Amino acid sequence: MSLQALWLLIEGQPGQWLNGLALFFALAGAWLLLATRLREQRAQARVLAGNELNELAEQAYACDEPTWRLNQFFVRFGSVCLGCALLLSWLSTRL
Repeated sequence: MSLQALWLLIEGQPGQWLNGLALFFALAGAWLLLATRLREQRAQARVLAGNELNELAEQAYACDEPTWRLNQFFVRFGSVCLGCALLLSWLSTRL
């Protein structure tokens, strides 16, 4: 399929293409948030299985600083993806 024919398909139904892009962002953001949450739960379970319960009584998470920052970045990026998906979906209804 030539590039011109592909462009004509996109021009014909821009709302549907925009909504498809919103779906992609929503799936990517949701997967990122779920994967980050699973990684946090596994890290907590690993520490608790190691009989370090007494040391964790005061702390909410048993992560070192770089891991905590990486998890926060993934949570923020996933939230931004979901926000972009919502915005794109809203814009697709306006076309």
